[in-house]
Amino acid sequence: MTKLETVVETSWNLENSYADLPERFFTKVEPTPVSAPELVILNSSLAEALDLNVVELEEEVEVFAGNKLPEGSTPIAQAYAGHQFGHFTMLGDGRAILLGEQVTSWGERFDIQLKGSGKTPYSRRGDGRATLGPMLREYIISEAMYGLGIPTTRSLAVVKTGEGVMRESQLSGAVLTRVASSHLRVGTFEYISQWGSKEELKILADYAIDRHFPEVKNGENPYISLLQEVIRRQASLIAKWQLVGFIHGVMNTDNMTISGETIDYGPCAFMDVYDRKTVFSSIDRRGRYAYINQPAIGEWNLARFAQTLLPLIDDDQGRALQLARNEVVKFSQLYQSDWLEGMRVKLGIFNEEPGDKTLIEDLLNMMEEYESDYSNIFRALALDDLEGMKLFKREEFNQWYHRWQERLGRQEESKECSQQLMRDSNPALIPRNHRVEEALKAAVEEGDYSVMERLLKVLSNPYAYSSEQEKYTTPPEPSDTPYRTFCGT
Repeated sequence: MTKLETVVETSWNLENSYADLPERFFTKVEPTPVSAPELVILNSSLAEALDLNVVELEEEVEVFAGNKLPEGSTPIAQAYAGHQFGHFTMLGDGRAILLGEQVTSWGERFDIQLKGSGKTPYSRRGDGRATLGPMLREYIISEAMYGLGIPTTRSLAVVKTGEGVMRESQLSGAVLTRVASSHLRVGTFEYISQWGSKEELKILADYAIDRHFPEVKNGENPYISLLQEVIRRQASLIAKWQLVGFIHGVMNTDNMTISGETIDYGPCAFMDVYDRKTVFSSIDRRGRYAYINQPAIGEWNLARFAQTLLPLIDDDQGRALQLARNEVVKFSQLYQSDWLEGMRVKLGIFNEEPGDKTLIEDLLNMMEEYESDYSNIFRALALDDLEGMKLFKREEFNQWYHRWQERLGRQEESKECSQQLMRDSNPALIPRNHRVEEALKAAVEEGDYSVMERLLKVLSNPYAYSSEQEKYTTPPEPSDTPYRTFCGT
């Protein structure tokens, strides 16, 4: 392979600490150059947060395409494994290359990864490329998640490659630049646990602690502490997904991060009508990753993570297993606590009472029975606007509403304070699936990015409750064809 040219004297400040780990963890590989790169979108606010010069970046389309390398980069493809729909398999970055970590002037460190940048040793039968639609979709949804206040990887840029990619038909190729706290996954630990040594496992765990949880490094048992922190972050993350009606779609262990960020926006989507069994992914035929199952799958994945740590937790494997089990079983309680607290604030409740869970579940049961729009019900309650929705005309809702008002009356905070709390906690809009598809169609088929830009603008502050957001709150027209999503490979 011809060595790529390096870009010098820019605001990039890249290191690659992961490339200092043993060779088993990754393979050095350079992006495959493309013929005619064109910048589609640049995330200026994210660039500034990364301590990068936006003006310089606008001229660096060759970097975002993988044709040139930023100074300090050491491009690698990371190795990992994963339980995919419950089945364990060897994986790895099959179409993504980690350039390194951007280190800001204040010492924060962020992975910079090119997604769709060509074949790697882990590509298996894939071509290592990505198409424009799925890359723009990841950009839109990841930025929407950031606006919602949900931990997530983010998207710095998307470029068209000027080359076609063959899927079922010829599609426009693209490369997305993804930013993450790290790309350490549960599957990374599964890979080293399966094919590495105990010493390599310790190196990986110590690296994860240094990167994400340095406060536990000198504790009595840092590996139990690592497990505790990952469990805590995942409980909080999945609760936040449930609170906004987000369905990830493919919660394999290689798609669960150690950092607690949402990653890999393939067949994800947001729920319109409240239905606990909602599934969007075309490949999830049995509903393994349905909305209702996400917390349980999270716990299952964390049990797989705990298994990898057993040799580090205690030399006595029986004791190690018991210690790990003691932590994993706490996930459900942590999740329930985070979810219940989140639901309280969605209803303007500041304190706790024993009957709160029943009050919340009664509302959700009514929403499901009357096929109510999840986001818009809470939006209407936050605005105290009880007109126009089928649920609000039902006598059982009137009875529930009376109970809710009595509940609010038993706290010290005023009704105005409760409504403000609700507006701060319930998004005025979400990235509606039909709006996302509308934006992608205009961009991919017509080369019109203005629809996407307008959508991104209103999604950047979903709690604004502005008049500009009104039209984006409308659910899709009824259809006999269920909405389906695809992995986008």
